[in-house]
Amino acid sequence: MRFLPGALAFVGLFLAGLPGMAGEPAAVPPIDHSQLLQFTTPDGGVQTVRTAEEWAIRRQQILKGMELAMGELPDRSKLPPLDVKMTETVDGEGLTRLTISYQTDETTRVPAHLYLPKGLSAGQRVPAILALHQTAAHGKKDVSGEAGTPPNRGYAKELAQRGYVVLAPDYPSFGDYPCDFKNGKFASGTMLGIFNHMRGIDLLQARDEVDPDRIGVVGHSLGGHNAMFLGVFDLRPKVIVSSSGWTPFHDYYGGKLDGWTQDRYMPRIRDVYGKDPNRMPFDFYEVVAALAPRAFFSNSPVGDDNFDVRGVKKAEAEARKVFALLNADERLQVRYSSGGHDFSEEARREAYAFVDQVLQHAPLRSIP
Repeated sequence: MRFLPGALAFVGLFLAGLPGMAGEPAAVPPIDHSQLLQFTTPDGGVQTVRTAEEWAIRRQQILKGMELAMGELPDRSKLPPLDVKMTETVDGEGLTRLTISYQTDETTRVPAHLYLPKGLSAGQRVPAILALHQTAAHGKKDVSGEAGTPPNRGYAKELAQRGYVVLAPDYPSFGDYPCDFKNGKFASGTMLGIFNHMRGIDLLQARDEVDPDRIGVVGHSLGGHNAMFLGVFDLRPKVIVSSSGWTPFHDYYGGKLDGWTQDRYMPRIRDVYGKDPNRMPFDFYEVVAALAPRAFFSNSPVGDDNFDVRGVKKAEAEARKVFALLNADERLQVRYSSGGHDFSEEARREAYAFVDQVLQHAPLRSIP
């Protein structure tokens, strides 16, 4: 997105005068979240978004709303070295998988699998993918395609076999990553995850095999909305894929938000907003729109019993207006696949083809 000279400074000054933007997390949302082409003015009025520069103001309001529920994204200007440590190497078909951990801040190391495709020539740089797992006790192993893991979840392995460098980290409290959410510096597990995943992109961009300008993120369910959250706060991913990962809050189990309120997700939804979708300071209409003009692919199965497809369809219609405003109509792709809460082979094929196109990658192989 291009900004007029001084536009970013104007956004900062503008937001400083907004009601609730610098106050307590219980601040009342300024406007209907589905009204994406409207933003709040310093005097409490509402103005229509007509330009990319005005959309930048609305987008910053979306980020502020998300931080009200998640906590603020910590400063990234002074980060410790990643200090990558390897504990295991596994030789696989078309890939080598390393078990590693990396430093995210002064106190935290994240366990992960790093997949390196075989057959790269000397000096060759390829695109990279951050692969985020669903709610699964074994964490990163869930996307490995190993025996004992669910079918249709092996996207880390499959993408590596197609020639991508892939990083699959554990989300806090899953896999090999125990986490005490009560005594950390993060207001939510969701924001801790965003911060960790940004460090994962730091790691990928530092690899000699990776083209740092061709990065994507793919996830299913928990990994699906975490991919979206990462894409809002971090502009480096050029393509975001979410499978069975989202619907507006009013359409999540009829507005019953208990599933979102665990400490490893967003406890402020319970403690500050009373689990009331009408009081939420952000919604998924805005999350999808905030990914524009970058590429977003959503696999939203018609029989998904977690994330109601009816809400997805409503949000897609509104988000398309933002993508159109930014001349990125074709970069919003939603597939209403058959079946339930799953990432089917058909949906994965379509998602991978979309990722290949956006990241300008010629795959080494297709899904067996």
